[in-house]
Amino acid sequence: MVEAMKNMVVFVRDFEAAKRFYKEQLKLPLAQEGVTMMEFFSGGTTLGVAMALTDEAAALAGRHTGITLRVKDIDDFCRELTDAGVRFEQPLEQSPWGKMAVVADPDGNLFALADR
Repeated sequence: MVEAMKNMVVFVRDFEAAKRFYKEQLKLPLAQEGVTMMEFFSGGTTLGVAMALTDEAAALAGRHTGITLRVKDIDDFCRELTDAGVRFEQPLEQSPWGKMAVVADPDGNLFALADR
């Protein structure tokens, strides 16, 4: 029987650029880091960011991840990301379910940011 979701993994081609993006720009809470993998959000479900070491993994980089990150003070956070040069696939907009934007990591992996 399945008990819970453990983790999700996003593959990247440029691990150093990914480190800067996830740790410094998105400011995700780092749980652990290795030579080719980082893991964020200790405790429940984690987000892994892994170097694409095979052609099959590299083919998975640069897609919409389907992941939405809930953000506190989304207006200020999106301004910070804009100032830091983060690429927005969709700008911050008001929707019936709250404010949302979509950002891209350096490899083109897309994440939604939402205020709820």
